[in-house]
Amino acid sequence: MNKLFSFLIILVMAFQIIRPIGLPGLKRRGDFWKLAIFAMVVFGLDVVLRPH
Repeated sequence: MNKLFSFLIILVMAFQIIRPIGLPGLKRRGDFWKLAIFAMVVFGLDVVLRPH
């Protein structure tokens, strides 16, 4: 699941650079870093909440 999510977030970031998505907060090409921050938070939560 993590590999799939990583691949999808990279695709969305690349798409954001090519053509902005247009969602609130993602209206400019330079806002792709916000997607990276979101991905790091999600991966952090995954590590903390994983039942090992």
